[in-house]
Amino acid sequence: MNPELLGPLMFATALVLIFSGYPVAFSLGGTALVFAAIGVSQGIFDWTLMLALPERTYGIMANTVLLAVPFFIFMGTMLERSKLAEDLLTTIGMLFGRLRGGVALAVVLVGALLAAATGVVGASVVAMGMISLPVMLRYGYSPELSAGVITASGTLGQIIPPSVVLVVLADQMGVSVGDLFVGSLVPGLMLAGFYALFVIAVAIAKPAAAPALPPEERDIHGTALLRRVGMVMIPPLVLILLVLGSIFAGIATPTEAGALGALGAILLALANKRLSVDSLRGTARETTRLTSMVVFLLIGSTAFSLVFRGLYGDIWIEELLTNLPGGRVGLLVVANLAIFVLGFFIDFFEIAFIILPLIVPAASRLGIDLVWLGVMFGMNLQTSFLTPPFGFSLFYLRGVAPKEMPTTAIYRGAIPFIGIQLVGLVMIIVFPELVTGLLDR
Repeated sequence: MNPELLGPLMFATALVLIFSGYPVAFSLGGTALVFAAIGVSQGIFDWTLMLALPERTYGIMANTVLLAVPFFIFMGTMLERSKLAEDLLTTIGMLFGRLRGGVALAVVLVGALLAAATGVVGASVVAMGMISLPVMLRYGYSPELSAGVITASGTLGQIIPPSVVLVVLADQMGVSVGDLFVGSLVPGLMLAGFYALFVIAVAIAKPAAAPALPPEERDIHGTALLRRVGMVMIPPLVLILLVLGSIFAGIATPTEAGALGALGAILLALANKRLSVDSLRGTARETTRLTSMVVFLLIGSTAFSLVFRGLYGDIWIEELLTNLPGGRVGLLVVANLAIFVLGFFIDFFEIAFIILPLIVPAASRLGIDLVWLGVMFGMNLQTSFLTPPFGFSLFYLRGVAPKEMPTTAIYRGAIPFIGIQLVGLVMIIVFPELVTGLLDR
């Protein structure tokens, strides 16, 4: 066999296994072992190359950046179980309910707050779907608008820091998590603003699709309502400021800030008298499950990249990407298209572990700002939550939506918001200052 074909063949084999539905971590690890044996038999390298795998695995376990992942997952899950989302949605829904489209606007605002307070997409979508969707449908909201605004606002945890995805992207790209958090702040808030503008436009163009709530649903008024808004919003805002402020000011690393956020979530649950052994056990179980998935993916991708480089596949990819027509523009177009298309079929973590190690060396060689690239990819990866047929936000909402609400309505509702996310992606590409403007360089 031509040794130059082994790298491309290995990459194609891994993709075939992944698209067949086999677990990604085992697809990558298994492909690595098979092609390691082929590489040894062809005399391209010997088994001593594989001795680097245990060392790299220990490096993953000792990676202090990745320690932020379980902390942020714990913080988000604990806040969700302490009914923070329920309190926010109920109260802010009353505040905006007198406006046409007010409940949808409340969902966007709460989605942004939960993104900054939790960074966990599934918890946000499920909470808002259980609380807001029945109210919106009961009072005449369009099923498509209701589903779209809930699934899209729930995905803001992808791009608004502290995002678990941004932590993983920073680790895979070799950039500072803090820089990625700072760079993603303006794009994330901009995207939330675009969602709100879309809701307002729908409420103006089609008033029947986004009516105001009737007075009986707004049983608190005046100073009592403002007092309740303050009591509900101030605690999570303080937690957000402590976590993000300590990172942005350089007082704490993302890992230390994540630990502070996890402790703060426990204290908030305790202050609301909602801390129990069951909630702690459930939060710990969910944190362990998600963190284990990330670690297994990392080990599988590490084995894959080790053998792939042994077969000179990294050189093949780098030459392919750096010699594309258009240079930097060609690389950005191909990379973003690949991420967008893969988002229809596989999870964002899997895309990050498969694609980023292949793209980053070529991007560095072409002089592309990796923080800007990371935020761009984060925005692109966010669409993977909304793109049918396997968008995770669509599945989360389907799990809590009424049976009479068809799945096609959820899919149709997501389409305008996919378009809005792509507009946000184009804005980042055309105006890099949206990412780099706040960075101290």
